[in-house]
Amino acid sequence: MLPPHRTKARFERAFLFVTGMLRPRQKLVKLEPWSPMSQNRPMSAPPDPSTTSGSPAQPRNPLHGLTLEAIVTALVAHYGWTGLGERIPVRCFTSDPSLASSLKFLRKTPWAREKVESLYLFMLRDIRRSQASAADPHGPV
Repeated sequence: MLPPHRTKARFERAFLFVTGMLRPRQKLVKLEPWSPMSQNRPMSAPPDPSTTSGSPAQPRNPLHGLTLEAIVTALVAHYGWTGLGERIPVRCFTSDPSLASSLKFLRKTPWAREKVESLYLFMLRDIRRSQASAADPHGPV
């Protein structure tokens, strides 16, 4: 059996790992006693502003920086509520659809949000394809 102080340290490390405050190979730093004003997390260096301000965080992610409201609004503008309800058979799109009710439902259900995001990406690809075919009527040579 371990001495009480070793057991407490092992418990604290396991707790921090389970709650996501500690990564597997990260060293445990001495934490200050908990207070309502502190978050009681390991200290880390602040991000370097020279590297974060120059380049976007996710340059190849077309969904980065878009809100769910902007995505649903673009889909409704492109397909309409009936077309959106046909492509994603969810009650918030088929019976008495509104932007507010759709956003409320999509924020609570991750599987529906994933379907909406994938339909948005499909719409972007479809628009790019139609623009490319309109620009080059003979197709690839």
